[in-house]
Amino acid sequence: MTDVLTLGETMGAFRAAGPFRLGGTAELTVAGAESNVAIGLARLGHAVRWTGVTGADEIGSLVRRTLLAEQVDVQAARITPDASTGLILFEPRTADITRVLYYRRGSAGSRLSVEDVRRAFDLGVPRIVHVTGITPALSESALAAVTEAIDLGRQAGSTVSLDVNFRSKLWTAAQAAETLRPLLENVDVLIASDDELPIAGDHEVPEVVVKHGADGATVHAQSRSWSAEAHRVTVADTTGAGDAFVAGYLSARLDGLEPGDRVRRGNAVAAFAVATPGDWQGLPTRTDLELLDLQAGSTVR
Repeated sequence: MTDVLTLGETMGAFRAAGPFRLGGTAELTVAGAESNVAIGLARLGHAVRWTGVTGADEIGSLVRRTLLAEQVDVQAARITPDASTGLILFEPRTADITRVLYYRRGSAGSRLSVEDVRRAFDLGVPRIVHVTGITPALSESALAAVTEAIDLGRQAGSTVSLDVNFRSKLWTAAQAAETLRPLLENVDVLIASDDELPIAGDHEVPEVVVKHGADGATVHAQSRSWSAEAHRVTVADTTGAGDAFVAGYLSARLDGLEPGDRVRRGNAVAAFAVATPGDWQGLPTRTDLELLDLQAGSTVR
């Protein structure tokens, strides 16, 4: 059985050592919020399916190869010859600030469709359907795909999770609110950072998870609230920390843990993510999670 189905755009990702205008070297990998979550869940031992569209190009091959190597099911993914795989560029501007540049307008990933989602469900009903607020911003067909995923998940009895994941380079907060709020009536778990909560507005989502960054996270459910502090680790790169938290939180939910323990696992997975450069490279296995109990500076021999 599939534990989690997620869908969205995964791009080729270039990480520069310095400002792009000065040239120099850049590392090529892949990145995408939904696939980051998929990799995180797969490393924690869950069966995860990702559906999306890549171009019939070398970057698309890299995306599919990377996800397969991470034990993510890509059977429902589609290759199109009509558009190129999108790109995302990460440019460090200070030690603590990274600028993101997108080359994804009209990309293969924006061609995601209702048919892609239906094909994914035909392969098996997932326990959790996870979507983000990024995908609906890409195109009308991508919005329709997210809506279909939520509707099919609801009909099949899956838990539906939505991470607001607002991206100001894709749309305004007002546009995001207008699009996402109608979807929330069929969502079971809403995930947002403190500054994203106004986009969600008033709602009756049963489980609301609020990410506080370095201050940890809180979940509101069953007329109660549970909070947990973030782990104090040496930060190398905060990119992908939110996705890492989501992977840990959903993993704990799949394991039947109580809300407070879900937040704690989310924080633990996020700690590994920020301690390593890259969106998903530092994501832990279950065995790795035990390392956070060691004293700082310890060496495992």
